[in-house]
Amino acid sequence: MFKFAYMNKLFAFLTIALISAMVSAQSKSDSFKVSDTHMQEVYERIKTPHKYGMVLIHEDTSSMIDCATIFRADSNWYMTYLVYDGKGYETWLATSVNLLQWETLGTVLPYTTKESKEWNQSAGYPALIDYVWGGTYEIKSYEDKFWMSYFGSSDEGYERGKLSIGMAYTKESPYTPHDWKRLPEPVMKPEDADAGIWERDKLYKSSIIWDTAKLTGSQFVMYYNAVGDTSSFKSWIERIGIATSDDMVHWKRYERNPVLEHDIGLTGDAVIQKIDSLYVMFYYGAFWPEGRKDAFNRFACSYDLLHWTDWEGDDLIKPSEDFDLKYAHKPCVIEWNGIVYHFYTAVNQKEQRGLAVATSKDIGNSTIQFKEISKKLKR
Repeated sequence: MFKFAYMNKLFAFLTIALISAMVSAQSKSDSFKVSDTHMQEVYERIKTPHKYGMVLIHEDTSSMIDCATIFRADSNWYMTYLVYDGKGYETWLATSVNLLQWETLGTVLPYTTKESKEWNQSAGYPALIDYVWGGTYEIKSYEDKFWMSYFGSSDEGYERGKLSIGMAYTKESPYTPHDWKRLPEPVMKPEDADAGIWERDKLYKSSIIWDTAKLTGSQFVMYYNAVGDTSSFKSWIERIGIATSDDMVHWKRYERNPVLEHDIGLTGDAVIQKIDSLYVMFYYGAFWPEGRKDAFNRFACSYDLLHWTDWEGDDLIKPSEDFDLKYAHKPCVIEWNGIVYHFYTAVNQKEQRGLAVATSKDIGNSTIQFKEISKKLKR
């Protein structure tokens, strides 16, 4: 009888402890959640209902331009972007005085030679850009170097092979075309011991901010998307994770990765902006919810860079025009002189790919249009 009573008391105690732990965990989770009201306020500030149109396309109608990253120096704007011509990715540089008309300057991460031990292709993203909403958007140096993360592999073709993340840097001006120097080894690989099963195949875009407050415990925070635990395109799932560093070379993955996922399709290409005390992650989604076949841009918000509240309202950008009728995705969003500029990759029904922009105010329409395609590149 004594043993039976004791077991009942122990069971009751453990049940209460479990319920208390669950309530505590839920309470802690709720403390990180951004309210619906605040999320709606952010949406009203960042929405861009006016599609200006294309701002950059490749002169070769069959080549693709992808993934804008915007930064500024003095009175000039600069953009890195990716070019794919059938072999793999290169990273190029362009400049503008008004964010609408762009002049190509040249390459910053070109193809390497077959004799080189470096990766053949590189999709680059300049790091440490001022990410304050409406701020300077200047690219900052660390240890007298400007930094750029990139992904690629030694294989040829569209995102072929085991994709890893590398790091490049330059001591020269980041506003002039020249070859950035690459670290000899990747800084993150699918084969790393701390890599999750969700990232065991390909690591994609990386976006790095300089968090002087060290909210994560480190000063540099990288957001990246990856795929790993799926074996075919039909079941392909990409998710967004976090890694941190204090020297831009050695990176540690967040133990609670991934931080944003939708259990279906693609979630990727995170870019951070800080609006007042709130961090906003612009990202793209594709092929979700079930049955959706396009790609579109969305956002999530956070107080601490780690816990993210996903927006559940309308897409920020989705296919609607001839030039982006297949995909309207991969965001880079800034605010300048009271206007929000939402750069994105536009893909038409012929799979021609270039860079477009939408704005918060109606500033007219672009005259740039895709030319008649001569041949379709194999991906």
